[in-house]
Amino acid sequence: MTGQRVSNTCIPYLPRGVRLHEDRVRGIRVLLAPERAMQLDPVGDAILSELDGQRSLAEVIVTLCDRYAAPAEQIEGDVHEFLQGLVDRRMVFLACENMGGGTP
Repeated sequence: MTGQRVSNTCIPYLPRGVRLHEDRVRGIRVLLAPERAMQLDPVGDAILSELDGQRSLAEVIVTLCDRYAAPAEQIEGDVHEFLQGLVDRRMVFLACENMGGGTP
């Protein structure tokens, strides 16, 4: 594990070599990384599709709340839990000012 914690002030982004991919044969979205692949459910796909390396996690959460008309607490909890797992696996990176994180 990286030890880096997901925070709303961080800017989440996909590191070099990691990308979203549309598997047209199976009709699913997949997160591809070197020697790894993760099938995404609709929630994971919605979250990762919003990561642009420019917006903070708080901005991503607001966008998802608006799009799905869901309570901010629910969206925030789901997003933090999902992204923390990907951060721990080094499939999502965080640029955080308070942690001296790198720029995307």
